[in-house]
Amino acid sequence: MSENQVSESPEEALPRIDESEIQQVLDQMRSGQNLGVGIIAGLFGSVIGAGIWAGITVLTHFQIGWMAVGVGFLVGVAIKKFGNGIDKSFGYVGAALALFGCALGNLLAVCGEIAIEYEMGYFDVLSRLNPEIIKDLMVDTFSPMDIVFYIIALYEAYYLSFRRPTRREITALIRNRENGDE
Repeated sequence: MSENQVSESPEEALPRIDESEIQQVLDQMRSGQNLGVGIIAGLFGSVIGAGIWAGITVLTHFQIGWMAVGVGFLVGVAIKKFGNGIDKSFGYVGAALALFGCALGNLLAVCGEIAIEYEMGYFDVLSRLNPEIIKDLMVDTFSPMDIVFYIIALYEAYYLSFRRPTRREITALIRNRENGDE
């Protein structure tokens, strides 16, 4: 191949598809979306991630900010798998649930440290929480570095929460429909 020749990209090698066919496939994909199930799965992911974060923090006596990234990952993967979404709304929900999971992870970790320090049961500490105490604990234990990890977690959860169908995938679905393989 000479210097001036440009190789055809895989996307360019695909046949032309009518925009109405693309829209039909996207509509079909949207009909399979379930935001409610995605929210429930993402909520489970955020709570599980928060629990793991708190457990590791209590065991190591060290706050590991990268645990936020794990929360974002769990939330995003859960929403994508169970919500089957292609719309950005799934990403927004993922980011919100990742933020919830990160804050919950921090709160549960602090409660675990308090339980150890004051020789109390973990659930005893949790039972004494009220909105004012939660706010005070979150403010007192906040670190500016938390912002960095929270932002990474939110971005990751957003990005992982929904599929972005490629032209190749859409072309394959159209061909399957034309061949009666739906």
